Amino acid sequence: MARKSKLDSLNQTHGKIENPVTLDQIWGDDGKSKYGTLDVNEYEKNLKEMVKSDLQAHAVKIGLIPIDDRENLIKRLKQEFIKYASQFKARPKINNAKPLSKAARDILSEGR
Repeated sequence: MARKSKLDSLNQTHGKIENPVTLDQIWGDDGKSKYGTLDVNEYEKNLKEMVKSDLQAHAVKIGLIPIDDRENLIKRLKQEFIKYASQFKARPKINNAKPLSKAARDILSEGR
């Protein structure tokens, strides 16, 4: 009877992030360092609780030019937040590949 080696029972891990999008994600950033959250509703709540001077300081911190109109400033901050937060969401895999015609397969196989 064959004896099972100790190596067969070991598990190996690679530490790879399955779908890294940015270099920050590869280095371990979860996205919460810039805004404190990735939830749009929580961020909107935080914006509504800020006074105008805090909103303008927050805009400068994230790289926007602060404007005097509070509603437009909140709208711009929210747009920037949504753009930023979308980088940290996994993109859905789309598999809508249609079968290729024989002519297309022949063209693609010419380089082999």
